[in-house]
Amino acid sequence: MTPAETPAPMRDGSVTVTGSGWADAAPDVAVVSIGVECRRDSVEAAYSAAGSALAAVTAAFRGHRVAAADLRTAGLNVRADLVWREGEGQRVAGYVAASTLAVQLRDVAAASRMIADATAAGGNDVRLNGLTFSLSDPSAVKERARAAAWEDARAAAAQYAALASATLGSVLSVSELAAGQGPIPVAGIQRMAAAESVSVEPGESRVEAAVTVVWELRAGQ
Repeated sequence: MTPAETPAPMRDGSVTVTGSGWADAAPDVAVVSIGVECRRDSVEAAYSAAGSALAAVTAAFRGHRVAAADLRTAGLNVRADLVWREGEGQRVAGYVAASTLAVQLRDVAAASRMIADATAAGGNDVRLNGLTFSLSDPSAVKERARAAAWEDARAAAAQYAALASATLGSVLSVSELAAGQGPIPVAGIQRMAAAESVSVEPGESRVEAAVTVVWELRAGQ
């Protein structure tokens, strides 16, 4: 091989890798969306009935020592209940008042009993809209997720460096990508019989992290 044909040595460069990771933890907060829907002949009657039913639901949660800060009205509306009648067209058959309460339950083990008692207090007008679990303070779990994402990125970068007959040098930049905590929904719960308590299982809540890291890529000797 002539000198002109000698390959040029590899120059230092960089390698950019995105890593992802996650960590699981048992959730310590249950968030329930519960409401009432009352049909009556007049707006006033529907509104009054909805207010009374929701007050009973709220009182049941407070009876379980749920703090006022963990009870929040999430929706309130009144609408006409319209029906179609042959020869008459659309007619007002009554009025429907609905209100929804978002409740944070910090005693996950007692969530099933609290929800059942609140449902019983509100009677047949109660609607259970959904239930999710989450972490009140995900910071420690987030740290573990970040560490897992970092190791994932570093392992990939090391492999690319080896394939390029190079070695990893200093970290040039780090940027965290948007990720988050995934509340775990309990599916299939729409209504609950007042006399029964439906068992709820919190499982585990997963916190995810993703990071993009740029390493200096040093040419092999």
